[in-house]
Amino acid sequence: MNALAPISAAQLPRTYEAARIALAECSEVDECKEWADKAAALASYARQAEDDQLERMAQRIRARATRRAGELLKQIEPGKTGPKTELGVGDHTQFNREDAARDAGMSKHQQVQAVRIASIPEDDFEAQVESQKPPTLTQLASQGIQRREAPKPEQWLQGRDPKMFSRALHFTAMVTEYAADLAKSGAVETLPHLDEGQRLKLRNALRQIDGIHDQIATRI
Repeated sequence: MNALAPISAAQLPRTYEAARIALAECSEVDECKEWADKAAALASYARQAEDDQLERMAQRIRARATRRAGELLKQIEPGKTGPKTELGVGDHTQFNREDAARDAGMSKHQQVQAVRIASIPEDDFEAQVESQKPPTLTQLASQGIQRREAPKPEQWLQGRDPKMFSRALHFTAMVTEYAADLAKSGAVETLPHLDEGQRLKLRNALRQIDGIHDQIATRI
């Protein structure tokens, strides 16, 4: 790919509608990345020139280019490889999502941002991008974060009283942590160094533990 041209030589379409059509047909991540970079440079230039109309157009093109890159990247699952004839970066047709983004010159942040923007429902994206004040890429990406719905109390309580559920949770943690601590304590190696008083205390404690363990083991 050629180096990014100076803003004065940036070859963006003469009309915004032409840019929309071209981006909708874009099939390579690196081409989308180049569009986004040129649009960012154009937006910066327009801001300095105080040309609000040009700046909005450049922001819209950048958002669309980033979203299109995300749509292409979403065709491949993270960490998965496989031939994707509809998705290409240069001459490559077999790669995972991270490879595709990296080969297109995208950072990890840009990759995640593009995929999140591509996750916004199309109607919502169109309404925001075509508004008088198009949102930034960061603002758009924040809307594409897939948040997992927290389980409802009835799902994890399973009919149990909340207080007893809490006690059961802490009891299970206590016993499992005790087992783990005992396993790594080097207890057997320590035994020869115990005095008679310590041995007596341990015997009494073990008798109590054995009794409790028997009650637990026969009820679970």
